Amino acid sequence: MKFLDAEYTLETDAELGLVEDVLDHFFTDAKLRAVSVHPAYLSLWEAIERNAAGGKRFRPRLLMLAYRQLGGPEPAAAARLGAVYELLHNAFLIHDDVIDRDTTRHGVPNVSGHYANKARRAGASAEAAQHAGMAAGLLAGDLSLAGAYRLHEAVEASGEVRQQLNRILDHAVFSSIGGELLDTEFARAVQMPSPEEVRTVARRKTAVYSFEAPLQAGAVLAGATASVAARLAAFGRDAGIAYQIADDVRGTFGDEADTGKTNIGDLREGKRTVLLSYAATKPQWKEISQLVGSGELTAAEAGRIRHLLAECGAREHAVHLASEHAHAAVKQLGEEIPAGLAESLERLLYSLIAELHSV
Repeated sequence: MKFLDAEYTLETDAELGLVEDVLDHFFTDAKLRAVSVHPAYLSLWEAIERNAAGGKRFRPRLLMLAYRQLGGPEPAAAARLGAVYELLHNAFLIHDDVIDRDTTRHGVPNVSGHYANKARRAGASAEAAQHAGMAAGLLAGDLSLAGAYRLHEAVEASGEVRQQLNRILDHAVFSSIGGELLDTEFARAVQMPSPEEVRTVARRKTAVYSFEAPLQAGAVLAGATASVAARLAAFGRDAGIAYQIADDVRGTFGDEADTGKTNIGDLREGKRTVLLSYAATKPQWKEISQLVGSGELTAAEAGRIRHLLAECGAREHAVHLASEHAHAAVKQLGEEIPAGLAESLERLLYSLIAELHSV
């Protein structure tokens, strides 16, 4: 996403090279272990590695930015911790694609898509191929999640810091899975969730592991005070909600070339977003409700839904709500937060909102 670019110094970009080194070593080791089991297992790990390649490394960026600005002395330790959250993100992406029944990401087959295509080439039926793809995606996500924990154990930290880092990671995983469950439950429910329930999902599913946890972890590893870590967590809460609302808008109205995901997947799933929660209170909902949530939704029907969402004001409402949470996040940054860190976080959020207005 464009708002992740040009918001960090060259020093932070150079530090990300350390994260890449950690990930390269992790995948090399995993593939060596896998090939001793069976070539098919190596192939799965290669698919996991491909899925993790080429990302913005947003969570490691946040973690290392906080670590450096708060005086952390060992970039290598922060890089290992940053790689943990990148593997966690990779696990959630893979599992999210399984849940959404998506087979591509950034225009190319994802893990599930790769294995489904492989099964089709081997002569499997469409149904059997889809099952093969989903099974591989489930296993791949599990391996990435387990890998995040394994890498976390190798982070060099003292006893109390180690305990705090463990709690942060545990909370991130626990919260995100709970948010994902609510997301899928609300999608199947007849009654539209309230706007507050939608934002609860946004916080649990995305904000905690993408914003709160990386910022907190970087602060704790750097030896920052509990008050500073708490302020960064509070910032992360509202920032993450703003991010998820913006992501939902992009997921419906954005270009697949920019977002990496089809702009029809959420509509087919019937994902309960701020857009739909707002639209459910408007006259246009009668027509929208007859289309959204259909696994066979066509491109033309999806286009009609987008038109109705814009017409009833849902799109404008979502952009406004994302802006409100972004401003609320910035207010959480007090004098305890170093000026350089606060300025970087503010720029990130305001560029997010500026980009959202152009979708």
